Amino acid sequence: MGRKFDHLADVEVFLNVVEHGSFSAAAVVLSTTPSVLSRAVSRLEARLGTQLLRRTTRSLSLTDAGQRYADEARDAFARLGQAEQAMRSTTAQLSGKVRMSVSTGYGLQRLPPVLAAYKRAYPLVELDVDITNRNVDLVAEGFDLAIRSGPLPSSTMAARHLEASPLCLLAAPAYLETAGPLATLDDLARQHCIAFVRPNTGRVFPWHLRDGERDIDWIPPASVTVSTDAMGVIWLAEQGMGIALCPRLFAEASLAAGRLVEVLPQLGGRTRAFSVVYPAHRGLSAASRALIDMLVAARDGSGGI
Repeated sequence: MGRKFDHLADVEVFLNVVEHGSFSAAAVVLSTTPSVLSRAVSRLEARLGTQLLRRTTRSLSLTDAGQRYADEARDAFARLGQAEQAMRSTTAQLSGKVRMSVSTGYGLQRLPPVLAAYKRAYPLVELDVDITNRNVDLVAEGFDLAIRSGPLPSSTMAARHLEASPLCLLAAPAYLETAGPLATLDDLARQHCIAFVRPNTGRVFPWHLRDGERDIDWIPPASVTVSTDAMGVIWLAEQGMGIALCPRLFAEASLAAGRLVEVLPQLGGRTRAFSVVYPAHRGLSAASRALIDMLVAARDGSGGI
């Protein structure tokens, strides 16, 4: 296949002459002589079979054909520039640092494969992952993003939804062997319950249940309480210490291995939402935006992770 566009240098000369209004002005910009530029435009006119410029000793103007060609050529070069910019953006190696905060539950169960894929794609980015069970102040503490659960209060944070995990009641098979009747909410009230205590209030976190069509925020009669790390209710439930409520995603491995089983599924049906949040009024780095996009893609099924 021969070269079809080996005349593009002459097209650029023509556009420069049009932009600057004369061969001499364009020659200064292009560091050459007016005669060299005049020959380039003449070659282009010969190729196209039409006159593009009217030349006199005192003036230079476009013919109608020249005006049309100049407009089309500018558009073509602009599109070529856009294509090159898009390729540079796609292939450029991201660098810099991304600081993120995530709870132990989501950090252990969901994050590792996403972060591994991210580092394969962007090896020059430094990741600082703070696995904590407190809601950090993103702006004051210098975080780029965080993963939060539950309803998000109105704030200066922007958010993108990741997933909504079903809540479920769980117990170890060994506990159920001696648990007695367990068929209704009244039966649940007579069981050993493992409850999570809100770190900021010291109060037991209510269990979000659904009895038929009715949503219930039920305070479990806790025989064991856990604070700081919500994953603790799962670890204690695995030891047969009682019944726990948690998002299913936190207990997927325990359920699959048979260490825990679901009880009273008819009281389920409610969910816990998980979102990635970031400061709305602070410019996101390209590295942070790429990580957010990958987190969302991993949960909506388009990430291939």
